[in-house]
Amino acid sequence: MRIAVLADTHDRYPSDLPGRLQDADEIWHLGDVCDPDTLIEFEQLGVPMQVVRGNNDLHTAWPLELTLVRENLSFHLIHIPPRRAPQGTHILLHGHTHVPRDEIDFHRVRWLNPGCIAFPRATVRTFAWLTLEKGTLKRWELVHI
Repeated sequence: MRIAVLADTHDRYPSDLPGRLQDADEIWHLGDVCDPDTLIEFEQLGVPMQVVRGNNDLHTAWPLELTLVRENLSFHLIHIPPRRAPQGTHILLHGHTHVPRDEIDFHRVRWLNPGCIAFPRATVRTFAWLTLEKGTLKRWELVHI
């Protein structure tokens, strides 16, 4: 399973980004979409999409956080990183900081941030591919755009 993970689009993204995600099994957006119309081109791909609400999102239909199970792994999606991962979480994905992250805490929870599509605090704009295989996170790949 290959999941495209993005965050912090803030109403903008490169015009070629939706096309780059068309082969994803799912798309996960970790908040700060801002205008829901920003997601229209991604929705038109027909790829299942999960979105959590960020601190700049007024669209209340999106949840503040979401727990998903894929390949027997528990993923917690949230915009602003919490102090601790919820119990039972294997992988916590967040946005908000506009900086990519890949760390494992002392509870063995992996913390991932795909970086930022708009206004990065790192040197480049990024999204990520999350590849799952046989119950493991096979690969986390940052993509510079």
